Amino acid sequence: QVQLVESGGGLVQAGGSLRLSCAASGSIFSINAMGWYHQPPGKQPALVAMITSDGSTNYADSVKGRFTISRDNAKNTVYLQMNNLKPEDTAVYYCNANWWVARTLYESWGQGTQVTVSS
Repeated sequence: QVQLVESGGGLVQAGGSLRLSCAASGSIFSINAMGWYHQPPGKQPALVAMITSDGSTNYADSVKGRFTISRDNAKNTVYLQMNNLKPEDTAVYYCNANWWVARTLYESWGQGTQVTVSS
C-alpha cells in the first residue's frame, strides 16, 4: 500500500511563503494524480490543488495566482509552493494520491500538516 509522508508546514506571517512536500512510498503501480486538500478549523476538507501524471493542474479559485503545485514523477513527490499567504489559508493540509493497480483505482491520504498564517 502507498504511504504519503508530508512535510513543510508551519507558522508564517501573512504575505510569507511555505513549501509543502509529499513523498509517496511503497509499491506503486502507476500514480494517476496527486493533490492537496485543506481543512480549515471547523470546516470540511476541500481541494486546493491537483496535478496529474501528464502535468495538468487544477486549483481552487481562492489560491490561483498564489499557489503552485508541481511533482517529480520519478520520485513520486508532489510539492505545493504557497506564496502571499493569507490568514484564511490557515488549515491542516492533506496530501492525496491515487494510482492504478491493474484496472482498479486506489487512493491514499497523508497524515496532514498544519499551516498557520498570522496577521
